[in-house]
Amino acid sequence: MSQKEVWQRGPLPDITPLLQPVGHALLQAREELHVYMNNFPAGLLWERPAGMASPGFHLQHLSGVLDRVFTYARAEGLNDRQFEQLEEEGKDCKEGYTVEALVNRFSMQVDMAMEQLRNTDPMILTDYRGVGRAGLPSTVIGLLVHAAEHTMRHLGQLMVTAAVLRSQPIKKV
Repeated sequence: MSQKEVWQRGPLPDITPLLQPVGHALLQAREELHVYMNNFPAGLLWERPAGMASPGFHLQHLSGVLDRVFTYARAEGLNDRQFEQLEEEGKDCKEGYTVEALVNRFSMQVDMAMEQLRNTDPMILTDYRGVGRAGLPSTVIGLLVHAAEHTMRHLGQLMVTAAVLRSQPIKKV
């Protein structure tokens, strides 16, 4: 990447200062994901080198966690679609996912997250939020920051996994 990282480009419009790092991290993750998954071979999407999670899993998980955690930050429960996507993580669909479709799914999830950040009242950042069926204790800002750090952690894992898979000789079927 030749341009500056997102956080070095200045404040994001209409996002409260306390949530700028969350927005910066999500936008940076999206940019890097597009670069690292460009021309990634679809045949390697579900490969698990050394038993590690597949690139397909990471791509699904990146979108899914962002969706779920931002849902909890809105004080909402998960819907049936979110539970279905959670169950699907790590599995291909009947039609076969493309790398592009999974990357675009994450990109759209980042768009929705950015909209939510723009609409988050800074006065509620320390409000309690229960997480999951158990209602584990968190706060709005705790969830939003977790979403950003979790995204960057899985992006890093995906980048390494993709690099390892690209470096291996192509299997003959």
